[in-house]
Amino acid sequence: MNTVKVLIILILFVGAFQGIIYGIVLFKAKRNLYSNRILSVILFLLSYRLSVQIMRLFGLGYYDIWYYFMLDLSWVTGPLLYFYVKSHLDDNYKISKKELYHFIPLLVQICISIFVRLQNLYWEGTRESLSWLGYWGYVVWMNYPTIYVVASILIIVYSHKALKLLNKGVNIQEQTSRWIKRILLSFQVYFSVVLLILVIDVLVYNVFLNNNYFYFIRFFYYPFFIGISVLIYWLGMEGFARRDEKKIIPKSHLSNEERTKLELIAKELKVIVEERKLYKIQKLNLDMLAKELQTKSYLVTLCLKEIFGKNFNDYINEYRVKEVQHLLKQQDNNKYTLLSLAMEAGFNSKSSFNRAVQKHLGVSPSELKRD
Repeated sequence: MNTVKVLIILILFVGAFQGIIYGIVLFKAKRNLYSNRILSVILFLLSYRLSVQIMRLFGLGYYDIWYYFMLDLSWVTGPLLYFYVKSHLDDNYKISKKELYHFIPLLVQICISIFVRLQNLYWEGTRESLSWLGYWGYVVWMNYPTIYVVASILIIVYSHKALKLLNKGVNIQEQTSRWIKRILLSFQVYFSVVLLILVIDVLVYNVFLNNNYFYFIRFFYYPFFIGISVLIYWLGMEGFARRDEKKIIPKSHLSNEERTKLELIAKELKVIVEERKLYKIQKLNLDMLAKELQTKSYLVTLCLKEIFGKNFNDYINEYRVKEVQHLLKQQDNNKYTLLSLAMEAGFNSKSSFNRAVQKHLGVSPSELKRD
């Protein structure tokens, strides 16, 4: 094994290893659970791709048993970057059923990969041994940089969509907005360069020189993966350093008059919730709160979003968590279970209490009691 090959393996291994470690840490992060887990999945997938390439450098994965299991999943990276930004813009964001169409490229990639790889079971050394679809599917999939071209286009498009989405928001801490923009721009620029090289590669060596196998493998293949290794390290390091940062809040488009009206509602809301401890009512809902304020429920929702940057559940549960902390400090309450104190504070179930503590304090309920 020559020195260059050893160096490439080392660089790819470091990238894959860092991605897995950062991915595990982010997946277990106690704050910003959804966004950190999306980022961890991105890191796992990129690390997986580097791991596949390392195996191939050792001669594994070329028409052996590994060949049928090591599938490329690069067509999902773009959508995941987009979802990651959306999760930063909305604290309660989760991928909805309506958004599952974003995963169609991944499904298509898996299906085509399986179909193409299965053609090797029928290959007898002649074109006639394969069906028309099997033959041309293999040619387009294996002899052309189809996978990389589509993956690059998807990453460029979704990074652009994510940047547009990000520009509509303003961050409580500007650093969060800036580093995500830098990451997105880096993915966009890097894969634009890759796409340009691929197109030139196909046109020059395949179309004009009638070469069946694209030269990308010979000259740019490993630099391409080394670039991904660098992106993994940077993405993991930035994500890890900022895993607990506050979310981005959407920019407000309210007029001065509308904002003044919402600020008045916010003052009244804070007074009645704190002084009358309405949060201790287990069945408290938005309509009840609006009735107490003698206003419309949609205005309360808008007030919570624009003034406090929260939804109804988060706003009320934050008071309830603080109430539980207060009750735990009183020695007379040592005889009560944590769940009974949570019910006293207004929670109506163990699961809602657990989620609220995890979300607002970043610790488990058992840790809360130890403190």
